[in-house]
Amino acid sequence: MARHFLTVPGSSPAEVVRAMCGAHAQVMSAAELSIGLRIPGITRQRVRDAIWVDRTLVKTRGPRGTVHLLPTEDLPVWLGAQGRLADRPQLLTAEQTDAVVAAIADALREAELTTEELTDAVVARTGSWAGDRVKDAFQDKWPRWTEAITAATNRGAMCFAPNKGRRTAYTSPQRWLPGVTPKPDGAVDLLHRYLHSYGPATPEHFARWLGAPRRFVDEVFEQADVTEVAGGFVVRGDTEWPDEPPRGVWLLPYFDAFVVGSHPREQLFPGRAWQRALAGGQAGNYPVLLVDGVVAGVWHQRRSGSRIAVTVEPFGELTAAQRRGLDARVERVGEFLEGRPELTVGAVSVGPHA
Repeated sequence: MARHFLTVPGSSPAEVVRAMCGAHAQVMSAAELSIGLRIPGITRQRVRDAIWVDRTLVKTRGPRGTVHLLPTEDLPVWLGAQGRLADRPQLLTAEQTDAVVAAIADALREAELTTEELTDAVVARTGSWAGDRVKDAFQDKWPRWTEAITAATNRGAMCFAPNKGRRTAYTSPQRWLPGVTPKPDGAVDLLHRYLHSYGPATPEHFARWLGAPRRFVDEVFEQADVTEVAGGFVVRGDTEWPDEPPRGVWLLPYFDAFVVGSHPREQLFPGRAWQRALAGGQAGNYPVLLVDGVVAGVWHQRRSGSRIAVTVEPFGELTAAQRRGLDARVERVGEFLEGRPELTVGAVSVGPHA
C-alpha cells in the first residue's frame, strides 16, 4: 500500500501512476479519482492537465490491451514490452495489419482524428477493404481496420487525444514524447516495476495482469534479475517489508490498480468480500472500502448538482476511529470531485459498473 501511495502521500500524477504501473482509464472519472485520492490537495483539473496540457501522462492501451493512463516518460518501456506481444487480428492478414498500422501512423503524425475521420484516412491510404464494416461491436459493426488498433498502439503508432465533443479521438504518441522508440529490454524493465509494486508475484500473476501468453512471460522471467520468496518472485534484493499491517480505512474507485493487480485474491478479498465485491472473480467492478489493508466493504457515489451522495456498505461494524477515518475519506472524495458529499452508511443496492 505504501508503494501505491495509499499509506504515504504522492506528489505528482506521473509519480503515482508509475507506482501503480498504470491507472485503468476505461472510465476516466475513476482513473482521475484513483490518482486524486493518492495526492493530498490535488484538484481534478490538475490531473486532467497532466494528460492534456503538461503531457506528463498519456492515455493509451496498457495491461490487457485496456485503456490506461501511463507516465509519458515510461512509453519506451511499455512499447518495448507490448511490442513483443504477438498481434492476433482475426479479420486482417499480417500484411494488412502492417499496412493499417503504417496508415494510422502517417495519418496521426500531426493530427487528432475521431474514429470516423481515421477510417477515411486509413481507407485512403490502404484501400476500401479497410473500411468494410465486419467487426462485431456493441450491436453494431466496426470497420475492418479497427482490428489493428491494439497492434498500432503497441507499435507506437497511436494514442488517445482529447475527445471531440462526445467522440473519441486519437493522435500520435510522438506528440507526447518526440522521438519515442521501444526500449529493447522494456519487458524486463516492466516486470521489475510490476514486482516492485505487486510482488511477491508468480509468472501466472504477471501473465494475467499484462494479458500475455505464458511462453512470453517465462522468457521475460528468465531474463530478469529476480529471486523467489514465499508467495512468488521479487526483484533481487527487494525484500524489506513493514513489520505491521496498515491501519485505517480507504475508499478506492472502480478498477483501482491496487485492487486489480494484487494477488492472491483470497487474501485481499476475505470472507464476505469474495462474494460481494468481486464479479465472477474479477476485481475492479465495484468501488471498495479497505479496512486495515483488505476489502471490507463496497461503496457508490451519485451526483446531483453539487451534492454527492456517497453510500458505504461495510461488511462489519466500524470502530469509532474507523468511522472518523471514513468521514475524512468521504470529505476528500467530495473535495476532489468539487462537490458537497453526504455520507450514508448502509446497503449499496446497485450492481457492478453502476
